[in-house]
Amino acid sequence: MTLPFIKMHGAGNDFVIFDARETKLNFTPDQLEAIAARRTGVGCDQIIVMEPSKKGDVFMRIFNADSTQVDACGNATRCVGWLVMEETRQEDVIVETNAGLLHCSRAGLKKVRVNMGEPKFGWEQIPLAEEMDTLSLPIEEGGLSEPVAVSMGNPHMVFTVKDVLGTPVEELGPRLEHHPLFPKKANVSFAQVLSDDRVKLRVWERGSGETLACGTAACATLVGLTRRGILKGKASIQLPGGELEVEWDEKANRVWMTGPVAASFIGVLDV
Repeated sequence: MTLPFIKMHGAGNDFVIFDARETKLNFTPDQLEAIAARRTGVGCDQIIVMEPSKKGDVFMRIFNADSTQVDACGNATRCVGWLVMEETRQEDVIVETNAGLLHCSRAGLKKVRVNMGEPKFGWEQIPLAEEMDTLSLPIEEGGLSEPVAVSMGNPHMVFTVKDVLGTPVEELGPRLEHHPLFPKKANVSFAQVLSDDRVKLRVWERGSGETLACGTAACATLVGLTRRGILKGKASIQLPGGELEVEWDEKANRVWMTGPVAASFIGVLDV
């Protein structure tokens, strides 16, 4: 059997996207890992399966490179939203995910704005292993301490650092991802604040490792550091793969993210 796919990325965060709206796909963990493999497969951070939706225009199923299924991915939402808008010639669409319904709209040429939904701060919502103040977690690693925790449909911890390029992300990321306070593992952000509306960010993504961009991490960083009074609710988040504009409407408790989408190539996979 052969399956067509499209390879896309949002600010360097890359995806292999399959369309299963007419024919159901059931990948095994081994198949997912083989597709995601950089040297022997197509290569990607996440594998995305587009499925029918009763609540929106499309349902998006998300698998990390290690085959684990996750509920949210902001950059993939923009890519899938753009594909459906191109297909239907609409200016906005609703992408259904396990984390909820996400509204996508055009924001320029190959640029998409997404309502990322409600950030959550309760220890049981993130979730954490025990009750505590999520604004300052009792975690210390490699000279870093007291990250803020936020859920954007997936669990995040955010550290502030003085020099993000000099931070040993590949060393710290795996240990922090599996910290016992996070029973579902954690996405870990390392944020260098340049001003109250500009942040340089690197992200260790659970199940995928360091990625060139992570939309939910950019949102979690903005929200977490705004809660601490470091940012002011709107900022440009500069990631290795590109820039995302993020805004938090505190009254409505909604986060909006705007960023680029790009189609790299199309292909056919022999499974």
